[in-house]
Amino acid sequence: MEGGLAVQRLQHDSGSITAFVVMLAMTFVACAGLAVDGGRLVAAKVQLADQAENAARAGTQEITALRTGDPKVDVDKAIIAAEEFMTRYQIHGQASATSSEVTVKTMRVVPMSILVLFGVGSRLITAQRTARPVTAP
Repeated sequence: MEGGLAVQRLQHDSGSITAFVVMLAMTFVACAGLAVDGGRLVAAKVQLADQAENAARAGTQEITALRTGDPKVDVDKAIIAAEEFMTRYQIHGQASATSSEVTVKTMRVVPMSILVLFGVGSRLITAQRTARPVTAP
């Protein structure tokens, strides 16, 4: 009787291990996707922040009244300098300026490589940095 019970149990359990293994494999792929694509998003954010900061610094170089000890940003020239920097390095963004600072906002679309299998599409990453002219203490 025990032999018949074992055969009966095997017939009712067929495929249950396969479903478990498939779900486990999908979980591992999703975790790998979070690690890889998440790392790409973080790296893109850091790079964008650096590019925005450098473009803002380039714009801040356009100053007037330096000899008076109270430097002012030449707004029009600063925007042009920041935008030229972004164009030279193929950075998408926009620059704005006041007489005391230059602000640059950069943006980039980062496509997902693994998470696209789970319906996660591209992500828009932005970074904004501001630079101000500084005189020696």
